[in-house]
Amino acid sequence: MAPRPLRLDFPGPSGATLSARLDMPMELPKAYALFAHCFTCSKDILAARAIAKALTEAGLAVLRFDFTGLGNSGGDFASTNFSMNLGDLKAAADYLRQHYEAPSLLIGHSLGGAAVIAVAQDLPDVKAVATIAAPSDVTHVSAQFGDKLDEIQEKGEAEVSLGNRPFRIQKQFLDDMGKHDVTTAAATLKRALLVLHSPTDNTVGISNATDIFVAAKHPKSFASLDNADHLLSRVKDATYAANVIAAWAGRYLNIERDPSGPADHEDPEVIVKETGQGTFQNLIRTGPHHFLADEPTDVGGLGSGPSPYDLLCAALGACTTMTLRMYADRKKLPITNIQCKVSHEKSHNSDMDHLMTDGEMKPDVFTRRIRFDGDLAPEVHDRVFEIADKCPVHKTLETGAHVVTIRDDE
Repeated sequence: MAPRPLRLDFPGPSGATLSARLDMPMELPKAYALFAHCFTCSKDILAARAIAKALTEAGLAVLRFDFTGLGNSGGDFASTNFSMNLGDLKAAADYLRQHYEAPSLLIGHSLGGAAVIAVAQDLPDVKAVATIAAPSDVTHVSAQFGDKLDEIQEKGEAEVSLGNRPFRIQKQFLDDMGKHDVTTAAATLKRALLVLHSPTDNTVGISNATDIFVAAKHPKSFASLDNADHLLSRVKDATYAANVIAAWAGRYLNIERDPSGPADHEDPEVIVKETGQGTFQNLIRTGPHHFLADEPTDVGGLGSGPSPYDLLCAALGACTTMTLRMYADRKKLPITNIQCKVSHEKSHNSDMDHLMTDGEMKPDVFTRRIRFDGDLAPEVHDRVFEIADKCPVHKTLETGAHVVTIRDDE
């Protein structure tokens, strides 16, 4: 089953609601990427969709969103400018950081490429930046305004046709562009940079890629998008670009998570949230750890993670082996390779009599099969198995627990 983007909305710095899509891989994301689309485009342009698809197949989650006034986002495009685009990018990165994980990869297409170079230093978690057909000078965009440029300067605004669609451009947009220097930002980026550009790009010439690449410090790389047009309107070109980005980024992203490292999420609660993939898939976050829960395919799930009862079995098994390890170490017993296999089933009414405890039915049966290596006396071996029943999760399951449900309005 193909991944289905999760629809999201978050507030932009101007107060407008920004529309987004979070494309998630089938497995636990190796890293999160933030994609910035081209000038007057949207998050749903073919290139953005194709790149997100290819990156999710490589195991990365990708957030793509509409800048203020474009696509499905709120706000007035005429009142926006490049500085506001940078603010939107920061808001998107903050949203990812608060709800999922901070983006470690920025990808920008055309003017979006200039934007990710300019904003990267304000996003400390970013380790790598990739640009596609990016201009080395933000004012390059004004060339698209043609004979309307003088009118904008004289009257303060004018309607221009971009991609056969009308857009109102204000003089403040032009004035703001002059405040940003892309090559200087590239020179001080202090992140790994990948520049992708087509030598046949008739909208943003290949010389722009040269300017950015020369200005940037190492580590930097260049990839030629031979025969591709500016918008990467052919799926194969967008897919190729995404595959190059995914292969390149793996060198710089912290894809292998270090469980011994510092926690990146200090909330003491375990957070479980739908991913939008399939019917049952959930992302579980506990401290610095992230993993998926799901149901098997035969009951309508994607089979992308353990089921809730699998997790419960895992909790019992893990607690059992940890309890036995603590006991063995404390008693200096020569025990190694402790293993606990756990299964769960619901018992039928005819089987209930031997499951009654203090007159209370307990229809759930967890069966543990414990093994370990070590030369122990029979009485010591038996004692080890008695200790297994003292594991805290075992006691919780045996005695029962109260579950308190409250409304969370945060």
